[in-house]
Amino acid sequence: MSATVRRPGPAAIREKGWFLAHRWLLARRAAQLGFLLLFLSGPLFGVWIAKGTLSSSLTLGVLPLSDPLMTVQSLAARHLPEATGLLGAVLVLAAYAASRGRLYCSWVCPVNVVTDAAAALRRRLGIRANMALSRRLRLLVLAAVVLASAATGVLVWEAVNPVTLLHRALVFGTLTAGGLAWTVVAAIFLFDLAVTARGWCGHLCPVGAFYGQIGRWGTVAVSAPQRERCDHCKDCYLVCPEPHVITPALTDAASDIIESPDCTACGRCVDVCPQSVFVLGIHPPRLAGTRRTAGAAPLHQGDPT
Repeated sequence: MSATVRRPGPAAIREKGWFLAHRWLLARRAAQLGFLLLFLSGPLFGVWIAKGTLSSSLTLGVLPLSDPLMTVQSLAARHLPEATGLLGAVLVLAAYAASRGRLYCSWVCPVNVVTDAAAALRRRLGIRANMALSRRLRLLVLAAVVLASAATGVLVWEAVNPVTLLHRALVFGTLTAGGLAWTVVAAIFLFDLAVTARGWCGHLCPVGAFYGQIGRWGTVAVSAPQRERCDHCKDCYLVCPEPHVITPALTDAASDIIESPDCTACGRCVDVCPQSVFVLGIHPPRLAGTRRTAGAAPLHQGDPT
């Protein structure tokens, strides 16, 4: 541990006030809770808005939604999903491709709350232990999941997927699923806390790797239109789950937009920056092999300057 703990955020609170220094964090927690309540409305109140889990669901009895990665595993395992399942996967795929794939990771996935908590506690305790892991490892895990499904004829990842386990435990409250889910969640928390920073989402999770690939050129992005104001406090790097994505937006003369597919568009860099360097908004879509120009104005502005 370190004797001096560097905590991001206080400077932003002084400059912008507590709400603006936590606005996107609060919005994400509200979204994650909202998605969970869609599924809990039936068991708790008898009003079935969404039936199923995040892997496969039916909303209002008419709208099918399916996890595209689960569908890929099913096809690899030579199990043709029903037409509604395929339609649900196409709808989800199209939505994230048009927006940003890793919005799922920061705005929908319930495990994000666990990994954010581990990261926050890690900063508070000053833990610096960090096993060196390549971020490409998650792509290898993704490939292994698909190949294993093809080899075994089983949807391999769905048997251990912490999102599915946790969501099933929270929605259905089954003792067996709950025990396994909380064991897996605890393991992820401890891994991120004591082994490597943002280890699960940043280096291992095949779901995040998959969604990152399908939304590489989506319209939702963080930009740094006021980057000349940056005072190099590095608070944005401390809170970012993928800190390597920030530097190009601050230094690249061709574009001030974070274009990396690793970016989860969580907005925490916007929150904690006392100089209001960043905004989270909607930008014109970029085709593969092209570059957005610097200063592209988002339709939704971030913090007022």
